[in-house]
Amino acid sequence: MRTLFTDTFYWTALINSSDDWHQRVIALTSSLKSTQIVTTEEVLLEVLNFFCNQGIRSRKQAVELVSDVLDNSSVEVVEQTHQSFVAGLALYRSRLDKGYSLTDCISMQTMRQLGISEVLTHDKHFTQEGFVILLSD
Repeated sequence: MRTLFTDTFYWTALINSSDDWHQRVIALTSSLKSTQIVTTEEVLLEVLNFFCNQGIRSRKQAVELVSDVLDNSSVEVVEQTHQSFVAGLALYRSRLDKGYSLTDCISMQTMRQLGISEVLTHDKHFTQEGFVILLSD
């Protein structure tokens, strides 16, 4: 079974109908039926933070999305740990010239640990680390 990592970019585009990538993400999502989806609690935290200043409706959609993800048995949500934080921080520290977010660094380290090479994102930082982004121009 194919395993894909889902970045914040994917989740925010999925529920934000005004996002330029919304329709493309919706179309792609329908083709993921036999795919194992992996994300992290840190990514879900970042999704909630993204919508925190966008009104009650957006916050409600974000909370519903995160709840659905947590309840979905076909999505593996990797829990936050001290070790994941330290591993992400180590990558962050070693790439100060790149502008990576700490969440992205934790995601990249998680992907390496789990042997995942493909990520549902448009974030070019992942390609700089050798990953394949599935939402490219």
